[in-house]
Amino acid sequence: MSVDTIDTNELGEKVVKVIKTIYDPEIPVDIYELGLIYDVFVNENYDVKVLMTLTTPNCPVAESLPQEVEEKIKSIDKVNDAEVEITFDPPWTQDLMSEEAKLELGML
Repeated sequence: MSVDTIDTNELGEKVVKVIKTIYDPEIPVDIYELGLIYDVFVNENYDVKVLMTLTTPNCPVAESLPQEVEEKIKSIDKVNDAEVEITFDPPWTQDLMSEEAKLELGML
């Protein structure tokens, strides 16, 4: 394995780290801990696809948030391309939040 080689799991972890730097503007918790990221796929061409949701379909950042996620992922070394798909199935609920997020928001 050459030094340039990176496995898809390792790249997936880098993607998650970057996603954890993106915050919902209305809630002081990153979108990963909020449970807005449903899935991160990395293929052998280092194309990344993120399946995510928003807290509500008419979320004020419905346009900008997925774009921010896509741009930040594309900025990672080795990522060939990135695509963000928004879904509302299943709809987001507070149950999807991590313990950390619930603690941060005083829900525990």
